[in-house]
Amino acid sequence: MTAQPDNILELFRSTGAYLQGHFRLSSGLHSSEYLQCALVLQHPAAAQKLGELLAAELRRLANGKIDLIASPALGGLIIGHEVARALQTRFLFTERDPGTGKMTFRRGFHVAPGEVAIVVEDVVTTGGSTRDVVETLQSAGASVAAAGSIIDRSGGSAEVGAPRVALATLKVAAYAPELCPMCAQGLQVVKPGSRPT
Repeated sequence: MTAQPDNILELFRSTGAYLQGHFRLSSGLHSSEYLQCALVLQHPAAAQKLGELLAAELRRLANGKIDLIASPALGGLIIGHEVARALQTRFLFTERDPGTGKMTFRRGFHVAPGEVAIVVEDVVTTGGSTRDVVETLQSAGASVAAAGSIIDRSGGSAEVGAPRVALATLKVAAYAPELCPMCAQGLQVVKPGSRPT
């Protein structure tokens, strides 16, 4: 079964995960819409289904052996794990080093040179976190075959350093804080994501 973007977005709406207001995204940009994947992924059946759908798309895109799935903490953890389960491969994640802010593997995770990896994220806006994981894997000698997310907020324009796919693609306006019309109106900004800014 191929994912239908309308069904994916309906799942977000029905779980209260499609939010409207004034939000500061993990990228630092501001938006009037926010997709809180955690509210969908808190339901194991929904997480499993989304993982299976994304795994099927990634399997087609990667077109070959997949040694591991890697995700950025915190947003990509649940969906990355579910994709790894569906693909029957191992899962690991990167974390930002508190001193440098760079993505790194910790907790004893190891990537061997030549391993084929896929990067999985919950939502892509600028592609920055996914790109950071791609670069971390490549620095370890891995080959990154593909990247995937549940939602692509960039309208398909985000570049991550690997071919990528999303279950639903949206074009949602995002603004630099100094150009944000909601800030200009004096509306309070909310930071709902996992990365401090």
